[in-house]
Amino acid sequence: MAHLLLSIVFATILGFLLMMAGPFIGGLLAFGIVVGTLFRGVYLLNDIHKKGSVYSSGVDKVQAAYEKHLKENSAQK
Repeated sequence: MAHLLLSIVFATILGFLLMMAGPFIGGLLAFGIVVGTLFRGVYLLNDIHKKGSVYSSGVDKVQAAYEKHLKENSAQK
């Protein structure tokens, strides 16, 4: 709850400062903040996707070890 309140206060102060900076500078800074946040979000989603695909790749370690064991045993005979 305190984190949310702090975020609201910080966003209000930032908005006030951007309005005081003028339309060009304030708009440029606001655009940079929004685009930077979006790029960071896409990067984090890509990272989560990469980590999640390792777990759901369909390759079961136990099944792979069992097949390797069968191949080794059939090669020895």
